[in-house]
Amino acid sequence: MDPNGTDKIILAKRADLRRHREKILSLPPEKALQKILDRTDAAPLVHSFSEEDLYFLVHDLGPQDALPLIRLASNRQWTFMIDAEAWEKDRLNLTQTERWLELLLRADPERLIQWVVEEIKELFEFYLSKNIELRIREHDQDPSDFGRSYFTFDDKLYIKILDSPDERVTGKDSRKKKVIKILLKRLASYDYVTFQGILLESSCILPAETEEEEYRLRNVRLAEKGFLPFDEAVGIYQPIAPEDLTKRRAKVISKKNRHEPLLPVPILHSQIAVGEHFFGDALTRIEPERVLDKLRLEFAGLCNRIISADQDPIRHREQLRAIVEKACGYINIGIQRLLDGPEPPDPNHTAALVKRFPLSDIFRVGFGQVLELKWRAERWRKQSWFELHGLSLSFWGEHWLGVLGGLLLKKPKYFDNYKTGVLYREFRCQHEVEASANVLDDIMAFDGILSLMQEKISGRPDMFLTYKNLVLTLWARRLIGLSETLSPLTPKEFKKVFHLLWTSKRLPRRIRFSIKMSFLNWLSGRTGLMPFEISERVGGTIENLFNEIESEYGQVSIKDLDPRYILLFIISR
Repeated sequence: MDPNGTDKIILAKRADLRRHREKILSLPPEKALQKILDRTDAAPLVHSFSEEDLYFLVHDLGPQDALPLIRLASNRQWTFMIDAEAWEKDRLNLTQTERWLELLLRADPERLIQWVVEEIKELFEFYLSKNIELRIREHDQDPSDFGRSYFTFDDKLYIKILDSPDERVTGKDSRKKKVIKILLKRLASYDYVTFQGILLESSCILPAETEEEEYRLRNVRLAEKGFLPFDEAVGIYQPIAPEDLTKRRAKVISKKNRHEPLLPVPILHSQIAVGEHFFGDALTRIEPERVLDKLRLEFAGLCNRIISADQDPIRHREQLRAIVEKACGYINIGIQRLLDGPEPPDPNHTAALVKRFPLSDIFRVGFGQVLELKWRAERWRKQSWFELHGLSLSFWGEHWLGVLGGLLLKKPKYFDNYKTGVLYREFRCQHEVEASANVLDDIMAFDGILSLMQEKISGRPDMFLTYKNLVLTLWARRLIGLSETLSPLTPKEFKKVFHLLWTSKRLPRRIRFSIKMSFLNWLSGRTGLMPFEISERVGGTIENLFNEIESEYGQVSIKDLDPRYILLFIISR
């Protein structure tokens, strides 16, 4: 390349388009569209968008409102929209194909016909083979023999558009018939010989083979952007150990501009990622610009691979945000695991790490940490005390149920409990993995205590059991001299227990230390463990249990006790 010649002007123009593109993508969709249409170089600007960025902008606007943008899009961008919208797994969705052909017909009908003939001819022939019936009139055949449902442009080829299910009921022409008639009429006007060839070929193709070949070509195009077939994309969730990753050779990112392809780099993915913990902050430290572009392209490919693996349609920016947060979260965990240092890690160390290792491998290291925790939970559950007694996960109470339930999902999730507006979400950092692991440790330890108690709880479907009301009720019965059987306390018996709990009558009340020791000694007698062993295993859980009693009942008068609202003890009503 000659830096003092035409190429220098091209690179400067490319940099200018990039700056405007970044600014436009940061605006709300309606303002972004207006900003594009106000420019004199609107077409080059739209062509400079990556296919993914333009696709999300079109859907954020709504395809109907985005017709001016679709009109300005390049053939390459049109092809991506069809590839993304018209297929359901390995089958062509005829309804979606017709919908997008209609949109393109409204956007730019003349260019659409040229694009169909030059770039998607075989796909269009397959679409016609599923929607039309073609008959050729013989020289001695009367046109009336075909019936009123056939039409022709040359009195030779007679075409019938097949009815869709709703037309058979209503008897009215559908939008599909109108679109196909307009497309065929324009195709005949564009090149009649080509029109005849497409019609004849559509009537004699092998549908299964044609669809399979078009699907293969579509997958090749999408694979270049990270949209792999499901059986390949799902490999992104295959865990990799940190020590295995560090043994691999570092990836190579060339810093030279020579022979650099002028392909558009997806911006929207990395725009959303900035501010998403350690990885987003690291992107702001990457220099030079060319290296940043390589990482942006790599990160967009990773997000696209996750979309393919999850098999959930992603069309809008907010839907993409969830994928980006997922990718960033597991990259964050992978970075923390690889650096094995303080939290948060130094941004410069993080930047060096993402330049050294493939982002997909760092993602797999992070996801592997969560997957190991899931496997640990599943192994424990198979031989746990609560599972052997046929108890449901609700036995572990709201918080423990939430954490354990999230880990046991097919793809484990973090129990957020609506702190950020959702019940479950993806893990975002190592701290959340460790917090879930600590809860699992507590559950496993308490399950072990219950197994040592050897309490028989079968045959009591009338009780809503939790680990809290199970142990507290058994202990409370012992406290007031009743038999240690799993039977509800009467309201009168519970008042006796309630009276013994507190240090004084002043509000808020505090539980006596002797009562806590009484519970510890009782548990020691039931399990055969020494009190200090119980404290080491479940001391924090027991302390939280008594703190919850203080929080729930510490300010309640004994005369206001209502069994309907007492959940920490089993009380008859």
